[in-house]
Amino acid sequence: MKYKLTVIYGLTAIIILTAGIYSIFSFTSFQETSREKSGGKRDEQPGIHLTFWRNIGTELENQAYKELVADFNKEHPTIKVEMIPIPYGDYELKLRTEIAAGDPPDILTIDTPTLALYASAGGLMSLDDYMRQEGHIEDLASPTLKGITYEDEIYLSPIAESSVALFYNIHLFEKAGIPLPSKNPHDPMTWDEALEAAKKISALSPDITGIDPAQGFPDGESPSYFKMPILWQFGGDVLDSDNQTASGYLNSPASLKALQFYQDLYQKHLVAKVELPKEAWETNKLGMRVLGSWMVESLSMMNPDFRLGEDFGITALPKGSEQVVPNGGWSLGISSETDYPDEAWEFVRYVTSFEGAKKYVEITGDVPARYSVAEAFPEFNEYPKNIFVEQAQKYSKNRPITPAYPVVSDAVKTLFEDVGIGGKDVEISAEEAVKNINAELNDLE
Repeated sequence: MKYKLTVIYGLTAIIILTAGIYSIFSFTSFQETSREKSGGKRDEQPGIHLTFWRNIGTELENQAYKELVADFNKEHPTIKVEMIPIPYGDYELKLRTEIAAGDPPDILTIDTPTLALYASAGGLMSLDDYMRQEGHIEDLASPTLKGITYEDEIYLSPIAESSVALFYNIHLFEKAGIPLPSKNPHDPMTWDEALEAAKKISALSPDITGIDPAQGFPDGESPSYFKMPILWQFGGDVLDSDNQTASGYLNSPASLKALQFYQDLYQKHLVAKVELPKEAWETNKLGMRVLGSWMVESLSMMNPDFRLGEDFGITALPKGSEQVVPNGGWSLGISSETDYPDEAWEFVRYVTSFEGAKKYVEITGDVPARYSVAEAFPEFNEYPKNIFVEQAQKYSKNRPITPAYPVVSDAVKTLFEDVGIGGKDVEISAEEAVKNINAELNDLE
């Protein structure tokens, strides 16, 4: 049964209460300020005016989108696309608020695991006909295509794919007498091997940490994106294949084994720390860290003196019984409320086409969603970027595609915090997460 727009209202209310501060009036002011900065209000623009919302990303990603929007506007003089970047931490709340109020942007970026929420609520226009006719879906890997599909209809168009890998400090590996990991994307370390390496690195000095296994404990979607794969790698999962229950999956023996391993990194072996010193990586105070594919170029910009191949290396994400990485990322969609669906699609098609995606990848270095774009860059067949491409195409898995995903994500975040930071009983913590997720899933029926 599909959610109605009341779901957006309900989840927005929850987020507002959690955040503690937010005013629709202040957001209206935010919109008007943004429009004035971009050259005037909507009714003052000549031709067709389209608003495009996206979350603020890395410096390179922001540059890429800025250039793509400028190129589109130049080539389409009768269409004016106004891009409004919104801080990552505010984006979901503001988007859901405006959808509930009936005043969403024409074009928007959606983090793929939240697709089902927006699609089931009627906030997104189906792109199925557009994508099948002009979207060249045969050029997309099957996990990518699955991640933009809900109830057999395509709702989004991707520009880049994501993957993660294990970054390691060469100096600390050599100092601890550990052989450098393989550069072969199909030959990852096991988590047991990573643990042994972390122990040796941590033993070098009390102020050296062996590993940051999954991006610490941030807010937002990052915890689920980086930590859910640990469950998968040990043979566990969050939900059943139909996304109907967490019982027997998040609390399965395999999932409990993964959670116990994760907890032991912090609480038993003491090779991971909740708080890391600033610039631990660059100052040789951290041996291994899990990072996303989008960080390869950014690291070079932020730390030009800490060089790939000399100071750090990249290897495939460690495996348990299985080799698996997360996928999915921010893709482009169109609001069901837009007055100009064809023109909005023209922009989405332009940005996510071969040429648009090629320019985006040239600027950002991100892993492209399209096979053809990856083939256009020899570097994606070479180390280290081949690690991300091969993992994304052959070993990636989607987070659950369900309207209940925001609750699923929050439950997973809390679960890993409870066992990692709090050292709470793994089985009890998993049962609590299962209870919270199932309560939300039952409300969908």
